[in-house]
Amino acid sequence: MHFPQYLTLMQKIGLYCLCGSAWAGLIFLMLPILIIIPLSFNIEPYFTFTEGMLALDSDAYSLKWYREIFNNEQWILSIKNSFYIGIMSTVIATILGTLAAIGLSNSNMPFQRLIMAALLSPMIVPLIITAAGMYFFYAQLNIAGTYLGVIIAHAALGTPFVIITVNAALAGFDYSLVRASMSLGASPVTTFFNVIVPLIRPGVISGALFAFITSFDEVVVVLFLAGPEQRTIPRQMFSGLREQINPSILAIATLLIIVSALMLLMIEYLRRRGEHIRTGERS
Repeated sequence: MHFPQYLTLMQKIGLYCLCGSAWAGLIFLMLPILIIIPLSFNIEPYFTFTEGMLALDSDAYSLKWYREIFNNEQWILSIKNSFYIGIMSTVIATILGTLAAIGLSNSNMPFQRLIMAALLSPMIVPLIITAAGMYFFYAQLNIAGTYLGVIIAHAALGTPFVIITVNAALAGFDYSLVRASMSLGASPVTTFFNVIVPLIRPGVISGALFAFITSFDEVVVVLFLAGPEQRTIPRQMFSGLREQINPSILAIATLLIIVSALMLLMIEYLRRRGEHIRTGERS
């Protein structure tokens, strides 16, 4: 590690300790997740490392549990449901969250803070309470146990993430561009799609990815609202842990880790791109 020459010995030791604590925190958070990956290749139906795996014996590793996922009708159904419900709820959450964030960015809007707090409440209220409330409310509407009910519930959980990311993208937005567009005769709809949306697109896409991850990994609401036909990957994993434990759960968990990691990398790329766009606007 390279230090500036003006740092004292104690300052250098402090920086070393800070760097070490950061790495220790990262290992503490990531190790329980990363240990799942090699276990998913265990040829034996165990959740532990066998002697062959510890000895790096190639015969102790296998792709059988990954093949079992795609040969099992319940896993196939849960994968299809997760993507279908996740995509549909993401579309709804992105539209509603983007419109809400744009409205809340207007300082003249009455009860701005109160409305923002209400919209972000699904992130604050314990999920078990939200799920129970959704179940009793949706049961009255006869949409509990249907795709529509699960999609609306997941959209409600994902909307706050879209609001936060779009609101952050709007923090440095130059509203003089909107006034210029309107003064040149553009309609509000044209101004929205041709001026506002292109500038906040990184924030919108980031929020959509967060909403999709929220839906893709959610299990509590699905336990309350989903029927047998709406079984998602987390719901199937939960059932597998209770009924039939085998490493296929670890295999699907590994695939979920990969999907989540790719989406987080995309979010980071969009965040940096958004910063680059805002920096270009200021310059």
